[in-house]
Amino acid sequence: MNTLRSNFEPGSTRWAVRRAQWIAMGIPEADFEKPKIAVINSSSSLSVCYQHLDRLCALAQEAIRAAGGLPFEIRTVAPSDFVTSAGLKARYLMPTRDLLVNDVEVMVEGACLDGMLFLSSCDKTTPAHLMAAARLNLPSLCVPCGYQLGGQCGWREVDIEEVYKAVGSVAVGAMPLSELTDWTRCAIKGPGVCAGLATANSMHCLAEALGMALPGTTPIRAGSGRLDAVIARAGRQSVELVRRGLRPRDILTPAAFANAVSVAVAIGASVNTVRHLAAISVEAGLHLDVVALFEEKARHLPLIAQVRPNGPDRIEHFDAAGGTRGAMASLRPRLDTSPPTVSGRTLGENLDEPFAVDPAIIRPLASPARPEPGLVIIRGNLAPAGAVVKLSGFPGALRLFEGPARIFEDEDDAIRGLQSGRVSPGAVVILRGMGPLGGPGTVFACSFMAALVGAGLSDRVAVVTDGELSGLNRGITIGQVMPEAARGGPLAVVREGELIRIDLDARRIDLRIAEEELRVRVAAWRAPERRLPPGWLAIYAQVVQPIEQGAVLGRRD
Repeated sequence: MNTLRSNFEPGSTRWAVRRAQWIAMGIPEADFEKPKIAVINSSSSLSVCYQHLDRLCALAQEAIRAAGGLPFEIRTVAPSDFVTSAGLKARYLMPTRDLLVNDVEVMVEGACLDGMLFLSSCDKTTPAHLMAAARLNLPSLCVPCGYQLGGQCGWREVDIEEVYKAVGSVAVGAMPLSELTDWTRCAIKGPGVCAGLATANSMHCLAEALGMALPGTTPIRAGSGRLDAVIARAGRQSVELVRRGLRPRDILTPAAFANAVSVAVAIGASVNTVRHLAAISVEAGLHLDVVALFEEKARHLPLIAQVRPNGPDRIEHFDAAGGTRGAMASLRPRLDTSPPTVSGRTLGENLDEPFAVDPAIIRPLASPARPEPGLVIIRGNLAPAGAVVKLSGFPGALRLFEGPARIFEDEDDAIRGLQSGRVSPGAVVILRGMGPLGGPGTVFACSFMAALVGAGLSDRVAVVTDGELSGLNRGITIGQVMPEAARGGPLAVVREGELIRIDLDARRIDLRIAEEELRVRVAAWRAPERRLPPGWLAIYAQVVQPIEQGAVLGRRD
């Protein structure tokens, strides 16, 4: 252990001042030479997603000490999609992901610690933790810290997804506010992330699929004895990873990303997994076209699970059926099982261990839930770099949609357009200028989607946006249009009333005008001048990269 970078030269300034600090803190001198493990605790009392993390952090530190390590809790910013989204139309959410990455870098690199154990919870923390692990490349593992349970409201089961959808019903007068108020009292029973296969649970599963979470640990119920046991196991393993010198970039290989993308499209993960996996790959120093990888895998993989909002099964059913490991077992013929994982074994060795898979929930490849995948990439003259479609959330057998553009650059205006009748059946609503640069900070388009659902129009009005959709969204939604409008993507030059055609079979989205006319418009487009008030969002706008590159900060040539 004398080779640890945290063991400074005796007699040096760093050695002396740190010893003085640690002795004053009550740390035994016998511990000073042990592996120093950062326990990254993205905790906050603002959100139920993080309510349980401080207790888990204490358990992790106990396990690290018992394994011969010296733990240090590192607290970071803690974004919550349903809380931090309140300000500026959620513009802080995506930028906070990258703020968290830099938070970890400053604290861990500044202190020269040896390894990291990440306590991951809400939507942005898991990708941020994986990005930080990839960037710093210190022995690390991620512990997804679990999902919440819903409750019972009268005769009805209610969870946060139901509350989220009901907002739209209240907005259009289809549901009384008093009923929604009752639902909010029942929807969340215990700590953890949103029930359902939205972004948080999707990224938890993909952390395991990448090999950066211990096998058989996702999804998992927050507050359970099983999660406590996983935390203890992870604490011990974090010390072992330092001793073995197994680093994230040994694990985060192109093959690992291909496996994670396969899992994402086959279980119908959140549309936001595309940008997050792209960002993790960039931080890992890989030159992967993650969008093209999603495109390729979607050609060959079916949907093997129907977890809400993709179907009737709940996240706890998926968990009990075998979870991510069960999905990978079903997909095994299509996976590369050679990549190493944080368990110290390869993916194939992890899958060789005996465990049960319920084929009624996690379907075998030979008899999938649906013959098509859950996520697909579509392209066309409106999205030359791609756009993301949650195919499993599309209504019925709808394959082709064409209608006139109704253009909005503000979500509230779009909701008013719905209420006034400007948005009517057959329309294609364009929500633009809402991408990472355009916001700045990706703007939520979720309230408008909820209003469409409430108005009963989610299967009769299409939504096309460069903003952020929720993993809970259903309907005719085309998200993450690339390039975004603020970078001069074709979405910026669409005019009111022009026809837009969405063809799922052809995997295309096109503006129905002459190609030469579109080319001339795009070439002539100039970004409008804007003055941003000083602050984090102004800094973010100066350094954020295109969404197809994960919207990371700073150029990576």
